[in-house]
Amino acid sequence: MDELQKHIRCRPGDVGRYVFIPGDQGRAKRIAERFENMKEIASNRAYVVYTGTLDGVPVSSCATGIGGPSASIAIEELARVGGDCFIRVGSCGGRQKNMSIGSVVIAHSAYRGEGTSMAYAPAPFPAVADLDVTNALIRAARESGHEYYTGTVFTRDAYYVQDRELNQRLTDMGVVASEQECSIAFILGSIRRLRVGAILGTDSNIWLDPQPTLAQKEELFKIGEKKTIDIAIEAMRLLISGGENR
Repeated sequence: MDELQKHIRCRPGDVGRYVFIPGDQGRAKRIAERFENMKEIASNRAYVVYTGTLDGVPVSSCATGIGGPSASIAIEELARVGGDCFIRVGSCGGRQKNMSIGSVVIAHSAYRGEGTSMAYAPAPFPAVADLDVTNALIRAARESGHEYYTGTVFTRDAYYVQDRELNQRLTDMGVVASEQECSIAFILGSIRRLRVGAILGTDSNIWLDPQPTLAQKEELFKIGEKKTIDIAIEAMRLLISGGENR
């Protein structure tokens, strides 16, 4: 299929099979600046696509916007033009009380608290990351020397709505972070036969007392974001080389 994709404005050959999918346009560019021979392929609505190479292999970075509907469109269209291995590089809120802002989280699964994935699979179906991608992220994190958390994340829709009772329950159950895209990304990975994993940096934590100022949060998150990008790049190199490939 050589058709131009409606939203990401790409055709087959425009993107590599290995794709980074951050939500933020700025982060998509910061990732792409680590590529060799990087160029911007398309920019439409929230979707900005860059393609270059890592170790001579084509790779891409595509901003997916905020939330499940926007992310699902990006992943569906990227898969149609050749993407089949994805790493979400995102932000999240810490949900364990000892997690400082700027912490690194590798999500192996997601609690489906959003609505988009329900259009794809019934509620009992689990949202689970690809094992190869997750193992590559863990290996890259260990080799980087950065501290990191692994676990289940809470994917939700309403950013400014906090259900304290549910948050407490999920924290007690070991959920490590809250964010807005992982569960739909993992569900799409399962049903479209794609390899999808996720690494996140915490930009907040509802349990911190006292709460840092916005400026403090942003400064700490910048440090965490760089760690997530470093780890994601090395993980993708492992996947490209076959070091964590099935």
